[in-house]
Amino acid sequence: MTSAGRFAPSPSGQLHVGNLRTAILAWLFAKSSGRDFLLRVEDLDRTRSGAEAEQLRDLEAVGVRWDAGVVRQTERAAFYDEAIARLTAEGRTYECFCTRREIQEAASAPHAPQGAYPGTCRRLSHAEREIRRASRPASIRLQADVVEWAVEDQLCGIYRGMVDDFVLRRNDGVTAYNLAVVVDDAAQGIDQVVRGDDLLPSTPRQAYLATLLGLPVPEYAHVPLVVNHDGARLAKRDGAVTLGDLAAVGIPAGRVRDLILESVGLPAGTLEEALPHFRPRSLPKEPWVWKTPGPETPTT
Repeated sequence: MTSAGRFAPSPSGQLHVGNLRTAILAWLFAKSSGRDFLLRVEDLDRTRSGAEAEQLRDLEAVGVRWDAGVVRQTERAAFYDEAIARLTAEGRTYECFCTRREIQEAASAPHAPQGAYPGTCRRLSHAEREIRRASRPASIRLQADVVEWAVEDQLCGIYRGMVDDFVLRRNDGVTAYNLAVVVDDAAQGIDQVVRGDDLLPSTPRQAYLATLLGLPVPEYAHVPLVVNHDGARLAKRDGAVTLGDLAAVGIPAGRVRDLILESVGLPAGTLEEALPHFRPRSLPKEPWVWKTPGPETPTT
């Protein structure tokens, strides 16, 4: 199978400059290392009608092209079910009936690691599970046999993070992100994952799960985010941050692409023209502070 990198947006709305910057960097990482570049729509949750088509148009507008058909998670339920069934057969899963409030209260106990699920339902007896099933649907959690896992990131170095009994399938039947992303990356031959560094803390869970499933762990590169003038992660409430809003104030998609390339030290122009100059180790280590330029500002 051909090795590949990817970009995997959730179709919950329009892409903003931060999303587009990550997509461009993922494309540059893949192409500079001789990989294909793939696109996967992570539409298991939080979808908005028409958002996928908008996102694909915006990616193409800034020059991002992909080398195969778009894959959608909603078409892959059987693969997720198979992975959960395998883990269950190996005794690595259990039903969880906790509400969010119960989890928050239990996790606030002094002995619980910050943000970790405390394993409440792991200890239930068969009779206790039967009682809870009658009143509440269960999620499926992984029964982890480690508390942390290390991954190597091309930009961040060795990162060691928490692994708890995380959810594999929610109690509404929707496959959890941490399982779906592991299964999908392996199925698509994706051996390079480039994404925002806000997702780095979840990476040890995913790498550990891949190991349990006998799947290859991809190379990781978590890139700095785009932030607003207050240092908060860029959001649509920060003004003109989508291609549509920027076009409305006189800033076309090509100029947005040029600004993104310049933010990582690359010359303006097409992605193909920037590619020979791309050096992963030369990328800025700090977040990029987005300031909406005026339409009169020339592109350099």
